[in-house]
Amino acid sequence: MPLYEHVLIARQDLSNAQAEGLVEHFSTVLADNGGKVVESEYWGVKTMAYKINKNRKGHYAYLRTNAPSAAVQEMERLARLHDDVMRVLTVKVEAHEEGPSVQMQKRDDREGRPERGERRERR
Repeated sequence: MPLYEHVLIARQDLSNAQAEGLVEHFSTVLADNGGKVVESEYWGVKTMAYKINKNRKGHYAYLRTNAPSAAVQEMERLARLHDDVMRVLTVKVEAHEEGPSVQMQKRDDREGRPERGERRERR
């Protein structure tokens, strides 16, 4: 089955439990249609670059799935119809990366970026 990565943005006025409940809901939709959620992460409330439906912030969630395309299409259809979901992004990938996503890694674990206040040496 194809591998996918999904990012969901839910309204900012939901509680953390409600936002995580949305992830569970869409996970069961995928499971009912023959798919499987490999991993899910709740990224928390983050500020968006621009307003969406008069919201400046949103609850972000990330899913790694192994599902047929029909299951993904059904999940996306239900997410678009759901009042609490503002955006859904689905990307088909060749393989899932091991470990936590970049958003969940600590800042000092990221390579190639100086810490805040540090400068790179000039050559």
